[in-house]
This record gives sequence, C-alpha cells and structure tokens, in this order.
Amino acid sequence: MDYLWLTLLGLAAGASGGLLGIGGSVVMIPGMVILFGSHQHHLYQAAAMIVHFFVVGPSVLRHRQARATFRPVTRWMVPSAVVGAIIGVVISELHIFHGDGQGYLQLGFAAFLLYIVFYNLMRLQRGSHLPEMTEADSSRISPAKIVAMVGLPSGLFGGLLGVGGGLIAVPAQQVGLKIPLRNAIANSASMILWASIAGAIVKNARLSEHGASFRQSLLLAAILAPTAIIGAYFTAARVHKWPVGIIRTAFVILLLYCSYRMFAAGWSQVSG
Repeated sequence: MDYLWLTLLGLAAGASGGLLGIGGSVVMIPGMVILFGSHQHHLYQAAAMIVHFFVVGPSVLRHRQARATFRPVTRWMVPSAVVGAIIGVVISELHIFHGDGQGYLQLGFAAFLLYIVFYNLMRLQRGSHLPEMTEADSSRISPAKIVAMVGLPSGLFGGLLGVGGGLIAVPAQQVGLKIPLRNAIANSASMILWASIAGAIVKNARLSEHGASFRQSLLLAAILAPTAIIGAYFTAARVHKWPVGIIRTAFVILLLYCSYRMFAAGWSQVSG
C-alpha cells in the first residue's frame, strides 16, 4: 500500500512541478511526512532532490519547444544556483538541524510557503500581468542582478529546505527582473535541473549522519520518479495554454495545504 501511495505522490509532484516550474518537493516532502512520519526529514529531502531531476527534465523539453526559456537569463542563473544549492545543503547539515532539530527545517519550510502564498494572493487581487518579453529583451538584464536576486538565493533556499528552488526563482524573476510568469517558470525549470544534481550529491553523501542510507533514498526516488515524469511531461505543456489566473490559483491552494502539514510536523518535533 505504501508503494501505491508513493506512486500517486510522484504523479502529483510531477504534475505540480511541470505546471508551476518547481521541483515537486512541496508535494513530495509533506506527502512522505504524512505517509512515514516526520523523523526522517533529511532522508525525504535527499530522495526529493533526486526526483527533481526527473520532474523538471520533461518540463525543460516542453518549455524549450515552446521557446519560453530565456537563455541570456539561465546562462547566469543556473551556475549561481548550483553554488547556492551546495551552500544550502551544507547549512542544513549543521548540528542544530540533527535529530528533533530537523523540525526547524520543517517550520522554515512552512513559513517560506506562507510567504509565497501571500505574494501570489496579492498578485491575484491586483489582477495585473507583466508585459510580454522577448529573449532579446532578457539579454539586457544585468547578470549581477540575475545572480544576486534569483540564482544564489534560489539555490541557497533550495539546498537548505530540500526544494528545487522554483518557489524562490519564479516570483524573484517576476519581481526583480520583470519576467512574465510563463517565462519565469520555464527559466526556473532549467535552473532546477542542474541545481538538483549538485544538491542531491551533497545531501545523499551525508545521510549516514542521520541514521539513513543512500540506498533508502534511491529506493524512494525510484518509486516516485516514473509517475513524476508522466505528470511533469503532461502538465508542462499546459503552462502555455491555460490562463495565468488558473495556474496561480492552483499554486496558492497547493502551498496553503502543504504549509499547514509541514508546520504541524515541525512543531510536533521542536515542542516535544
């Protein structure tokens, strides 16, 4: 029965990843907490980082076919996010986050999701959309701005919390770089593809310190990944067909639920 639920969890994670330009951890990590308990958070992070690659891989292909990815932006965003992801994973391995201290990571995860919910609710209320942008327009964005406002912070928070970084990268591109939502999602997918590899290597190498193993992480990822690929490939194409309002509303509903589950799990550990 656990295997069945994991395959369904992978499908949901892939669908959200393909549609929203994220790695799917906002579904996978809370889902594994619900299925198996909150005391193996580092293992869940490690497995989710492996699956990120398979979730965003089909999405990247779809976005490139739609010519939605801005290479002048990803050229700087990707390497800086890789560096940030490695730093974030190293921070997550500090002693304060060991044992019941992993609850602090879960509380941080929940607080971060609430911030993103608030931002998207404000955008829904305003009902405004950024003007269309071409790849030529994106080439005029300062590389320093891309690195400082999107790449490094996205990788850092992604590595720290075990997420793909899209939850930072998508709104950061909109607010800081004025990139429209569909293009921001496409750029984010390319970033996650590479940052997830770096983060997964570092995170899985440290699993033994938390009483878990790479074999366990790989098993979880192997069960989650196949259906995640299907979900991501199907929904990535819908980003360029469905109204932005529908995408943003789905984003808000998903993150509200996941924030609640992660807060409950984290609080039970740090208060116990």
